[in-house]
Amino acid sequence: MRKVCVVSSNRADYGLLYWPMRTLQQDEAFELQVVVTGSHLSTEHGMTVNQFAQDGFDVSAQVDLALSQDSAVAVTKAIGTGLIGFADVFADLKPDLLLVLGDRYEMLAAVSAALVARIPVAHLFGGDTTEGAFDESIRHAITKMSHLHFVSNELSAERVRQMGENPEHIYNTGATSIDNIRRATYKNRDEFFSAIEFTPRNHNLLITFHPVTLDSVASVVQLQQLLIALDALGDEVGLIFTKANADTEGECLNEVIQLFVAERENARLYDALGPLYVSALRHVDLVVGNSSSGLYEAPALGVPTVNIGDRQKGRLQASSVVNCETESKAILESIKSVMGKHYDKVDHPFGDGHSAEKIMAALKAIPNFQALLKKHFFMMAEH
Repeated sequence: MRKVCVVSSNRADYGLLYWPMRTLQQDEAFELQVVVTGSHLSTEHGMTVNQFAQDGFDVSAQVDLALSQDSAVAVTKAIGTGLIGFADVFADLKPDLLLVLGDRYEMLAAVSAALVARIPVAHLFGGDTTEGAFDESIRHAITKMSHLHFVSNELSAERVRQMGENPEHIYNTGATSIDNIRRATYKNRDEFFSAIEFTPRNHNLLITFHPVTLDSVASVVQLQQLLIALDALGDEVGLIFTKANADTEGECLNEVIQLFVAERENARLYDALGPLYVSALRHVDLVVGNSSSGLYEAPALGVPTVNIGDRQKGRLQASSVVNCETESKAILESIKSVMGKHYDKVDHPFGDGHSAEKIMAALKAIPNFQALLKKHFFMMAEH
């Protein structure tokens, strides 16, 4: 059995890694190792490490980044702590392959440690672009340190080829978030709102606003514009917030949202919705904020998205996504323009919901992961 080590840092990437992990766990050719880090280990974010056991996954190791603040200095030090922690974990687990997703600084630490330890890396969702956050640079850096590339769409595949990666090791498997949509067991409306202990209104919004790490306007200033727009909707609109991620300014954003919801009976902030998130998408009127879920999962369920600002700029988008500036009037008008709409037939470019099987087939077709370590730079003319 070849050992495949999956690293997860937060609720978002765990949701996207769930089906690849489950598929690896069920295949006798592989031994699944799970390493948990980042906000999974934070009480402020709900200690979502506990979800792994509930889902039947054994956690092989934890790497605590000791992130107590959301400043640039604290996040930079967390990367260093992660490098040390992953070095020890990989020396102990001795994986044959590391499987990571996306663009988080925690993943940068993990992949950097794997590079030195001569552990091949399989990377999900390389080639995407998100111009409003430093995630963009981290994602591309991870691509260059990786050896197998499982991308969500053909345009991303072309970008990875443009970075000189071996075209034979670039696989357009689609987004694993669509697997979640296809395979999910959904709660009905009453069950869902009972589970989250929220009294639904005539209309209900699912809101996530993450830090915009490259913008000249502070994230909290942009959040205030969103909150002004939401307040103008009145108390007959339910506001379901999920916390911002653990980037610079993340805790500050959560504190501002907590103050906002504390004064309003129609609003509530959740650490994480976990497995209930897909049910939330089915039972809300629209998704609002700057999270990638508004571009991936929401369109697959016909739910409109108001995508605010530049954080997701560059990603492919379905017709159900409305973009607007981080200005209260523009946000309010955008919300009203799609409130009550449902998009029954939305074309999206992120696959057919069978990504995990395609990833597994690609892994099984490679007889020797170690042979991937020596990489050649493929010029575009060579493709």
